[in-house]
Amino acid sequence: MKLNELFPNLDILGIKTNSKEVLPGDVFVCISGAKVDRHDFIDEAIRNGAIGLITKKDVDTSVPYVKVDNPDDIIEDLYKDFYNNPQDKLKIIGVTGTDGKTTTTTIIQTLIGDNLCGYIGTNGYSCSKFKKDTNNTTLGIEKLYMYLDEFVKAGCKYVAMETSSEAFYYKRLKGIEFEVGAYTNIDSEHLNTHKTLENYIDCKKQLFRQSKTYSILNSNDKHYKDVLDACKMPLTYGYLDTDTLYIKDYKILPNKTDITLVYNNETYNISSPLLGKFNIENLSCALLTCLSMGFKFEDLIKNLDKIYVDGRMQAINLGQDFYCVVDYAHTPNGLIRLFEFINSLDVNKIITVMGQAGERDPFKRKVVGELLLNNSDHAILTYEDPRSEDINSIIDMMLENVKDYDNYERIIDRHDAIVRAIEIAESNDIVLILGKGNETYEKLKDGTIYFNDVQEAIEAIKARMNKEE
Repeated sequence: MKLNELFPNLDILGIKTNSKEVLPGDVFVCISGAKVDRHDFIDEAIRNGAIGLITKKDVDTSVPYVKVDNPDDIIEDLYKDFYNNPQDKLKIIGVTGTDGKTTTTTIIQTLIGDNLCGYIGTNGYSCSKFKKDTNNTTLGIEKLYMYLDEFVKAGCKYVAMETSSEAFYYKRLKGIEFEVGAYTNIDSEHLNTHKTLENYIDCKKQLFRQSKTYSILNSNDKHYKDVLDACKMPLTYGYLDTDTLYIKDYKILPNKTDITLVYNNETYNISSPLLGKFNIENLSCALLTCLSMGFKFEDLIKNLDKIYVDGRMQAINLGQDFYCVVDYAHTPNGLIRLFEFINSLDVNKIITVMGQAGERDPFKRKVVGELLLNNSDHAILTYEDPRSEDINSIIDMMLENVKDYDNYERIIDRHDAIVRAIEIAESNDIVLILGKGNETYEKLKDGTIYFNDVQEAIEAIKARMNKEE
């Protein structure tokens, strides 16, 4: 389906499915919404400059429109045509998993080189030519094709993309062919959308159904065998000598991780700047993904010292006598992995700031709360994207299994909670600010505000140090 065939007399500058984002010269496509009928927003689209419409029904309008059986069925072809098929000029690497998607895709981009490989995910979209923010882990279809086109124009040959289960559920990635698909781990998450763990896993498996070649699998994950039937050419990484990439040994040090890997009967001793056992698995996933596409091990490991992931075990060090780390961990599995590493360090008290998201899986809240209080000397419970839910109710659910504990306080305002944690930290303590990483927003009842845990931590530490001078 081509736009110039549908509207031969229009000079079309863009395609939009969100009426609020329409610019003069755009065509507005009334695709199906999860909760709304986009036909209801035609007037707004026209006010914003839409010069044509694609609809599912007859409409009374001042601009030309084309009625089709289902706009959802043609939207992908419209974007492919408009952007001259950018997906065919790139090798797209998909990474799925409950935890570790951002770290693994960032590592892949770093190993290949950001001059050749773009990144799309929680931390925005970027390559050597630009770095920009996004609102979702995996983008809507219109943004996705626009960004792929930008990568092509920037000279990229590869794109490492986080692929969430919800993106497959809502068909945001329909029609995308992945060169390789990889998965980090699977734990109970997003059940507000998927309802059951089986449905959640099935959405994860869609990545492998849409992959052209290899499926990169974590043999150490409890759901490893549950995805095998969707994989064309499975390769594994893990702690078994039968794995394609065998993690033979490792030693986690305060400032690096030494790892011994075996691949194709060759042994490689490497050092990674990433800390924690979970990051050994993330790095192994990234390495095997790149190796499956023909990259050489020796070339990939030359870029190890360049690896840096915003908001993932991000240490904030301004010269204070205590540690401060910002991390995205927000699931039970993510917390288990993080605390396993933190508890191996020689620190005094563990002070943790954390909440749980509103309008998301409520069943994990008590599990998260129990993990939090059992692994923290002092926890500060606060808001974390509460949306329309009552914050105190969310915190009450987090405390359901630990009501008799006394090693916590509740400070609703996240800014105040972070300041409090920094203020009470003593020498050799560690402050953990969890759940949001380097995200730049909080979704509150009255709307979205700018908020960044990294910046908040930096400002709080600066304020304390100035006060102490």
